[in-house]
Amino acid sequence: MKALSLEPENINLFQEGRHYHCYGLFGAHLVAKDGIPGIQFTLWAPHAAAVYLIGEFNDWQGSLHPFSLVDPSGIWSLFFPNLKEEALYKYEIHTSQGKILHKADPYSFFGETRPGTASKVFNLQKYQWHDEEWLSLRSRNSLYNAPINIYEVHLGSWKRKDNGDFYTYRELAPLLISYVVEMGYTHIELLPLTEHPFDGSWGYQSTGYFAVTSRYGTPEDFMYFVDSCHQKGIGIILDWVPGHFCSDAHGLANFDGTPLYEYQDPQRAINHQWGTRNFDFTKPQVWSFLISNALFWLDIYHLDGLRVDAVAFMLYLDYGKSSDQWTPNCHGGRENLEAIAFMKRLNETICHKYPNVLVFAEESTAWPLVTKPTYLGGLGYSYKWNMGWMNDMLRYMEMDPIHRKWHHELVTFSFMYAFSENFVLPLSHDEVVHGKKSLLNKMPGDYWQKFANLRAFYGYMMAHPGKKLLFMGGEFGQFIEWRDDQGLDWLLLDYDMHHKLHEYVRFLNHFYSAERLLWEIDHDWDGFQWIDPHDSQQSIITFMRKSINPEYFMIILCNFTPVVREAYRIGVPQLGEYMEAFNSDLSIFGGSHQVNNTPLMADAIPWHNQPYSLTVKVPPLATIYIKPKIRKLRTSKKKRNLLRR
Repeated sequence: MKALSLEPENINLFQEGRHYHCYGLFGAHLVAKDGIPGIQFTLWAPHAAAVYLIGEFNDWQGSLHPFSLVDPSGIWSLFFPNLKEEALYKYEIHTSQGKILHKADPYSFFGETRPGTASKVFNLQKYQWHDEEWLSLRSRNSLYNAPINIYEVHLGSWKRKDNGDFYTYRELAPLLISYVVEMGYTHIELLPLTEHPFDGSWGYQSTGYFAVTSRYGTPEDFMYFVDSCHQKGIGIILDWVPGHFCSDAHGLANFDGTPLYEYQDPQRAINHQWGTRNFDFTKPQVWSFLISNALFWLDIYHLDGLRVDAVAFMLYLDYGKSSDQWTPNCHGGRENLEAIAFMKRLNETICHKYPNVLVFAEESTAWPLVTKPTYLGGLGYSYKWNMGWMNDMLRYMEMDPIHRKWHHELVTFSFMYAFSENFVLPLSHDEVVHGKKSLLNKMPGDYWQKFANLRAFYGYMMAHPGKKLLFMGGEFGQFIEWRDDQGLDWLLLDYDMHHKLHEYVRFLNHFYSAERLLWEIDHDWDGFQWIDPHDSQQSIITFMRKSINPEYFMIILCNFTPVVREAYRIGVPQLGEYMEAFNSDLSIFGGSHQVNNTPLMADAIPWHNQPYSLTVKVPPLATIYIKPKIRKLRTSKKKRNLLRR
């Protein structure tokens, strides 16, 4: 990556909040001056009285290598000749109040492994990529009408070595990628990988926004991981945290002795819930920093999407605060107007440069038009996590089935707003920690019923409109809560029911990708139709998913009670034979094998507002998919040859 010059044009763009590649302007860059190779260090510290470079090369002694103020707006720079790559360094900042601060480089590309906090010089230009085919396909194909089935992963606890050490990015590549391909996922979403001091923050409290965490290896190791994913047809999404940052002394907090990246007003600067600092979206330089950072991960690491954390905290001034902890905006409202404007610019910029890269909003409120274009008044995100669906369904599934008939609306309500946004249905890491129990252990009933409930839930989720996300461990029934300091309990795969659940999820994932009607019309009523949402007494719902081809549809029936219904009548739109295409109660999946293994014939009996109907055996605590038996059309030899091409 070529270092950008400190010309007035670049500096002005940064100051105006419109420099979207300022990671080439600031930080440590390999350059040559007068034929002498070295490192150009540049930082923004407008309130500093003086700045010095310290590191292992000068025994961390200040005053030896002073920076020059190259622009009165507060930009400092220093050329250090013949400095070696991966040299450790920090900035010694002398404040106008007479204090001395030792700060990591906000734009560093690599950092010292914790508990060390120094930055490292690193050249990001050496890796040779091999994902041209993937990037070419991505540039031509939108994913809105494609299958998206995301496996959410915390790299430090997916698997651990026998001695408890982390696997590196390179070591994880063959293990994790082959597993994801085998399981039928389309994307891996990684919890934040920006450098952070505390393992227990899971990466959500960062000190190095441009530095991939050294816990698992070097930037080139992570490039290798992403490259390997792309070569196997797997997309990579990264959790990204533009709302708040770590308060540790070596990070962005009070960077030049003043609140520089955070708000001046302590009421707005402090995020009391997490003990962090909130980015100041009134500062255009912060816009340049954050939008450049988003593009950095797409430019340099070829990522396919960003999941923006805690959007509600950015949208609302009062979110998570008591009445005495916030002040209304200039119009007297609770909206954070500057943050809203920032998010619109962010999404416009990403969409302009990378039209088919996806940006996901973790947004938990009823804010309208989150995924609508900015020119229509929206925020411009690609997708929104459907937190309402998640909360309703987990609450419903945790109930004893005998009580579910009184809470049937928890299952059906999501369909009232399912097409108001482009949704992802998340079962994320946040739902299996802090005393919430694992997904399997949330399920009521005895051992068998817990697995049956979870299979029924997954089957319903896969048929519900919206893209899918499941946190690691949920696919085989991790029984205890997620622990970030050790690997998943893979030994559970030696136990019959866990092994069968694992096989069930694998089969369901591949079935989902193979059946176009489950994903090609995910964001419109044209892809969905109720058959019967009203059978609360038996806790059964029945609906259709439909294809672009109106002749092709599938009927989904979910039974959330442990009772078998032997001859349950459902309405269907056409006569003819139907077949059971999928059943979560199969014995190979650990079920009781209550199946419809012979063709189902539709009758000319109107039912459920449909002109015809048929009767099916409904298995207990199960989801089944039924589709019409399609006749094979006779085609000429010439047409068959064309179809083969």
